[in-house]
Amino acid sequence: MIRNISIGIDMGSTTTKVVVGEFIKGERNPRIIGIGESETKGIRHGYIVNIPLAVTSLKNAISIAEKNSNIKIRRAFISIGGVTLRGEMSSGIGIVSKANGEVTNLDINKALEDCEENLNLNNKKIIKVFPTSFKLDGKEILGRPEGMIGTKLEVKALFVTCSNLHFEDLLEVITLAGIDPIDVIASSEAGSRIALSTKQKIVGCGLVNIGSETVSFSVFENETLVSLYTFSIGGADITNDIALGMKISLENAERFKLGNIGEDFSKKKLDEIIEARLFDIFELIENHLKKIKRNELLPAGIVFIGGGANIQSLEEISKSVLKLPSKIGSTEIFGNIKTKLRDPSWFTALGLLIQDNEDTSYPKGSFENIFKNLKSILKSNIKQLMP
Repeated sequence: MIRNISIGIDMGSTTTKVVVGEFIKGERNPRIIGIGESETKGIRHGYIVNIPLAVTSLKNAISIAEKNSNIKIRRAFISIGGVTLRGEMSSGIGIVSKANGEVTNLDINKALEDCEENLNLNNKKIIKVFPTSFKLDGKEILGRPEGMIGTKLEVKALFVTCSNLHFEDLLEVITLAGIDPIDVIASSEAGSRIALSTKQKIVGCGLVNIGSETVSFSVFENETLVSLYTFSIGGADITNDIALGMKISLENAERFKLGNIGEDFSKKKLDEIIEARLFDIFELIENHLKKIKRNELLPAGIVFIGGGANIQSLEEISKSVLKLPSKIGSTEIFGNIKTKLRDPSWFTALGLLIQDNEDTSYPKGSFENIFKNLKSILKSNIKQLMP
């Protein structure tokens, strides 16, 4: 009997996570049959700085997941994050090609191509394209324009991009670890599949992924991604501040950050240190919201995921600074089952397993050259092995 297995790989700056899920007929969500977790080496601020170390980290996590699931891992969905990951808005125009004026997918793709040509894509790789609005003959339309009658189609779209070198290095690490990548998905999009409901994405919601060395902030409206930015700051900065301010080891500072403080230390001083760095993070988010004209205008508020979502007082400080409803992300996919995967640090890896059936994006440009990339990477690796 053929089993419907799906695997997600999330390589963070400090931890590499692998999740193996099985889809059972008649069940909406996958059953998690195995996980693997290992310390990440060779990655800084979400991008790869040492390929051999990163490969070893990934192989370690894969080996653990294979033992837990009794599945040989060959293919997987891969998340991509890091400081170079961001969304770039662009506009484009296409002339409807059919004689009767009916808009087709071809016309939409031509308009999106015009959007792409208007972007500065030097050294950047397009991960995915999210159209945010359409106009037909100057009039804004709701939903998709296919089948409507008109002459000139205008489109605004958000292009999710990252450094081309970062993308290729990630593919090389995945390939050298013996994995065939099915698709590469922005970490914020993957996390949103677990942490955000359709209603939240429709009315307007911000998703904050606090990693060890980066914070990504994505905004959803009308059920699509409308903004994405990654800041070069993260939970490790808070840990470092605690270690310096309270003169303790990094290991103890990490425990203190999560609320496990020793009796001989001042909780007031700890709170002051944590709050100071969180204010820095929320100030960056607030400035970005002002830039996109959404400050205090997200009805579904802010949802936190990532390892940093476990920091105490996070919600209260967020509400105070951003003036928006704020909460830690949660998931319903496990029902009443107690599992470590309820921790928001696992949401990106879990989200890779979930297919977005209501996806309104167009994958144009996102993965059309992946096999060319893989072939060139494999050729370069073979050359390196030759005498």
